[in-house]
Amino acid sequence: MLPLLFLVVFAIAQVLVAGLAREAAHHAAQAGAMALLQGGDPVKEARAAAPDWSRRRLSVVVRGRAVRVRVVPPALVPGTGSLLATTSSASAGPAR
Repeated sequence: MLPLLFLVVFAIAQVLVAGLAREAAHHAAQAGAMALLQGGDPVKEARAAAPDWSRRRLSVVVRGRAVRVRVVPPALVPGTGSLLATTSSASAGPAR
């Protein structure tokens, strides 16, 4: 019974870490869109807004006035990190 409990705890922890990655991606995408509105560098601002642990696992794509951020969470259970990668987008609104 103990190995099953151990597996369940690891699975729950992995889902929680994936949730943190989702929040990091959302926050970074919003920061990038705000930088676009203010005439700044959206990639730099998106990276700066992300937590330290996620910066190496983060990719930013800017297309027009939209910023898309992808974060791959750390894998607590081997092989699950890339399966639980999350993407968030934010728009700076219509072109002026």
